[in-house]
Amino acid sequence: MTLDGDCPAVFVGTCAGKTPPGARENPLRQGLGDLGWIVYGEREFVNAGGLMFYGASRREPGDPMIDRRAFISGLAGAAVLSPVAASAQRPAKARRIGLLMTTDPVAAAHIVAAFADGLKELGHVEGKNVVIEYRWAEGHRERFAEMAADLVRHKVDVIVASSQAPALAAKGATTTIPIVMVNATDPVEAGLVASLARPGGNVTGLSQQLTPEIRAKQLQLLKETLPRLARVAVLRSPATTVGLQEYEAAGQALGLRVQFVEVRSRDDLGRAFTAMVRDRIDALLVPGDTFLFTERQRVAELAREHRLPGIYSLREFTEAGGLMSYSARITELFRRAAVYVDKILRGASPATLPVESPSHYELVINLKTAKALGLPIPPALLVRADELIQ
Repeated sequence: MTLDGDCPAVFVGTCAGKTPPGARENPLRQGLGDLGWIVYGEREFVNAGGLMFYGASRREPGDPMIDRRAFISGLAGAAVLSPVAASAQRPAKARRIGLLMTTDPVAAAHIVAAFADGLKELGHVEGKNVVIEYRWAEGHRERFAEMAADLVRHKVDVIVASSQAPALAAKGATTTIPIVMVNATDPVEAGLVASLARPGGNVTGLSQQLTPEIRAKQLQLLKETLPRLARVAVLRSPATTVGLQEYEAAGQALGLRVQFVEVRSRDDLGRAFTAMVRDRIDALLVPGDTFLFTERQRVAELAREHRLPGIYSLREFTEAGGLMSYSARITELFRRAAVYVDKILRGASPATLPVESPSHYELVINLKTAKALGLPIPPALLVRADELIQ
């Protein structure tokens, strides 16, 4: 450890004639509080309250002398007088958590922050007693297998997978390291767990928030907002994992024609919206999708530009300017994932930790966007909304 260029942290005050900022003002605090600045290079520090100094003497008449033997004795005495400080420099081994994310650090910054906050509330502080190994796929599904294998090589204590695809990759990489999945579409059908009540292996966590009932509810809310609604476009990409047939079935029950529009890249988005307007689409529905989530700002901008009201599967789209969303809050799912991690780090087996489903879904409406679209929101819907963005 070094301080102020090449100055050693345990020796303060005479490196190339420099003095560490603030040391003179409060050397005792610096010397004992930081548990590293113990020996000072100028006697003035000791006169001001520091523990000791060792250096060339500028002794004045009557000053006491200190020789090398006394100096070494002083160091030994300091160690005896401060056993707590000595032990504080040897923290217990930190536990390692692997975080396998489908998106990138910018798109998911608030999500990993919620996860870290959840851990901290349970006594696991990043950089103190836990280390988080971040792995970002940045929308490239083909990276999951190697990233999961890399976490296994780093001997993490638990892996957190942000959706079903990375959870499957993690399960393929290890059968012994516990895995906490978040937002998995259908963990039983995918073979991640034997059952939701008793997973039976090394995987547990939180299941998909977008059940068939929730997808039907999204279309119902869209129909309630637009009573004359007839044609709905559902955006999809190669990263879409939710079953889409439920949208068709729910649309038929509501007398709606559901059309799927695929986008493969950011450049496709403009073309897709132009096609939707050409096909006289009345409204837009955006399911849970890694690519679309990363591009949520652009999706919301294009929807406003083409005057397409839409409902989204995550509130982040509505915060970015989309009309409305109905979903579980993804940040809360990651906070719950922190609870699973805590239990596992304390000795619980994932085989016996039941898989959770989201317990609360929120309706968020962006009134600013509604006004821009010239769209009055029914009063009954406003009353039911969990949040109105002005």
